[in-house]
Order: sequence, then structure tokens, then C-alpha cells
Amino acid sequence: MQVTETLKDGLKRAYTITVTAAELDAKVQEKLLEAQPEVEIKGFRKGKVPLAILKKQFGQRMIGDAMQDAIDGAMKDHFEKTGDRPALQPDVKMVDGETWKEGQDVVVEMSYEALPPIPELDATKIKLDRLSVKADEASVEEALKNLAESAQSFSPRGKGRAAKKGDQVVIDFVGSVDGVPFEGGAGEDYPLVLGSNSFIPGFEDQLIGQHADTDVSVTVTFPAEYGAEHLAGKEAVFACKVKEVRKPSAAEIDDELAKKFGAEDLAALKGQIASRLEEEYKGAARAVMKRALLDQLDKQVKFDLPPALVDAEAAQIAHQLWHEENPDVHDHNHGNVETTEEHKSLAERRVRLGLVLAEVGRKAEITVTDAEMTQAVLTQARQYPGQERQYFEFVQKNPQMQQQLRAPIFEDKVVDHIVAGAKVTDKDVSKEELQKLVEALDEM
Repeated sequence: MQVTETLKDGLKRAYTITVTAAELDAKVQEKLLEAQPEVEIKGFRKGKVPLAILKKQFGQRMIGDAMQDAIDGAMKDHFEKTGDRPALQPDVKMVDGETWKEGQDVVVEMSYEALPPIPELDATKIKLDRLSVKADEASVEEALKNLAESAQSFSPRGKGRAAKKGDQVVIDFVGSVDGVPFEGGAGEDYPLVLGSNSFIPGFEDQLIGQHADTDVSVTVTFPAEYGAEHLAGKEAVFACKVKEVRKPSAAEIDDELAKKFGAEDLAALKGQIASRLEEEYKGAARAVMKRALLDQLDKQVKFDLPPALVDAEAAQIAHQLWHEENPDVHDHNHGNVETTEEHKSLAERRVRLGLVLAEVGRKAEITVTDAEMTQAVLTQARQYPGQERQYFEFVQKNPQMQQQLRAPIFEDKVVDHIVAGAKVTDKDVSKEELQKLVEALDEM
């Protein structure tokens, strides 16, 4: 078996791999010997079928398997000897594949772009601020007020009083399209908070100003992207009976409210709120510090990038942004999306940083543990109540989904590793200062 270099230009590599007819025949013979003990053919006992008959019956299939094994083995040996790591799956083509005949040498062309050598990272040159925000009394009180509003109760308005936005109306309703009632379009004694946007757009607005014991005809149009296809985009009429109008009353901020949310008393609830707020601030501060770290890495570490990897990432970015600009399109049958210089520039940054973080993680032997993966799957599964088992099975059978869950965990662990060696200054800031920094991230 022979591997001959035919191209070495920057990161581009090309080779021919030659498997001689004798080597291929030996591989076939080896596979026949491996299979012989388990083969049973009429007229022969199991394991006693002559090799000549085995070759006649299974030879063609064995040749294909042997050819693939030989080429895979040659590629593996090549990458181990050269230390090359292909940026993407190598392109492998058999020379004269359609005209190749048994007894001839097998010649294969292999080409790829190699990952570049990554310069050593000097973490001590990185300077970062680790921001800290304390939950002030005003923020805690604001959160308490929101909790009280979420726990609000409703009491009847005076007789003849019109419903206002924020009021709760108790209604019976029957919906119909073209005069025909549709399934799921009826309800009795339904408590609807006006302004909650829990019904079809425009429905709640038409109940504002109504009184108890009145009949109202509400006309709305289902959104074009409505989940039920037979209703999407259709005009519907709801015959509504307003049975009661109720005004909201915020819950008292006291020990009883605290107990509703699982706290022993109001002081304990305030402590829980302060801890939750500070955890949120901590997450936001980490995002700010991580962005600062990546910006410095992008400037500090420079090297040639595999063009194919950059092009693939730019195409992915363009595709993603196109869907963000066209949220009503859910399929991918929209043709190719043209990539711009802006897409390519962002792709270069992502590829560069991805390679740097991967190399740092490889050298530091950073891995994602089974326990961390299980926790990640559990977290995602909670988004599908009642279907947790199906989600687990889906992830188990889907290596791509496993990689999507593993990648951010690995990246965060690498970031923590770099931060541990960087010069980090702890700095107290206000909630408003942190918010401005977070907003700046969204604008980048």
C-alpha cells in the first residue's frame, strides 16, 4: 500500500492511495477466513465450506468490504504519521471507479484542508473584570410587587360597571367559521383577564367596555401561522355571554404571601428573592466577562483558517439570519442564501475562536462527564412536559443532538480554565451599569 503526496498548498492537502491487487486479494482472503467458521451452505457442514466456494459466492461483496477497510486503514495511518487533522470530512474518490476490474490495483484520490497549528495561548496576558452586583432593596421590593400582582385576586365590580383592561370577565362562548361551530371553540364560565393576550389577537379588546349579563358577538381572524391548519387565516365569530366582570386586587405583601411562594415568612421570601436576583446578575456578569475574553483571544491568537470551514460557517450564519428575518418560513426550501462579507467576517471569528478553545481544551484534557451530559439532557427535557422519556430516547439515538448539548458545556469549562490563569480583577458595579454592558453585547 502506498500513499503519495500530490498537493501541499497552505492548508490544502491531496494524496493518492494505492492498494495493489495482491494486497486487496490478501484482504479478501483474510475476510473469507474470518467468515468461514460461521458459514453454512447446502452440502457442507457449518464451518467446512471451502474457501474457493466462499469466494465464488461472497467474493464480490468481500472485495467491496476489503477495499473500504484498506482505504480506511491507509487514511488512519496517514493521519497518525503526519499529525494532520482534517477540518472537514476528507473528499475521497476512486480513480477509474466505474471501469475498475478485479485483479487491478485500486487507486484512490484523497483531498482535505488540514486544521492549522494553533499558537500557544498565554493566559497571563489576558486581563478581565469579574463584575459583582448586589441586590438592592429597591430591586427586591420591585420583585415583591410583581409577585403580589401575579398572586392577585378578583372581586365583582359594581352592577353595571364596564370591564376595563386588567379586569377579569367570566364568559360563555361558542366560536364558528362560516356559521359552523368548530371543535375546541366553545367554553363555559371561562375566566379571562383582559389584556393577558391569552386568546386570539383582537378578541379581548372587543370585551373591554362590556357589562355583566350582556351578549357580545366577537369577530376575529385566526393568524396565518395558527397551529390548526383548518382555522389558520380564517375569520371566526364568537357568540359570547359576559356573565360577570371582576376587578383585580393585588395580594398583600405580608407573611401570607410569602407562604404562598413556599417561604416561612416575608423576611425569608425577601432573602430568596435577593439570592435569585444575584444569581441572575452573576449569569449576566459571566456573559460580559466571557465576551471580553473572546474579544481578547480573537486579537491575541492569529493563524491561517481552513477556507472550507469558514465558508461552511458563513453559509450557516447566513441561513440562520435569513430565518430570523423571515420567521414565518419554517422549512428549508428557500434556495441558497447568499453570504456577504459581514457573514464571512463573523464566520472567521467563530472558526478562529472555536479552534482556539478546542485546542486549549484538548491540551488541558478537558472533557464533558456523563453526569454533566445527563444534567443537560434533564434540563432540556423539562421543556417537554409529559414527553421526557421520548426526548431522552431521541437524544440517545441522535449523535448530532448529543454534540449540540455537549458543545456549550465543553466551551464553558474551557473558558473557566482560561479565566483561572488570567489576571482577573473583582469589581462591584450597579445593576444599571451591568444592564448597559449586557445591552451592548446584544448590539454586537
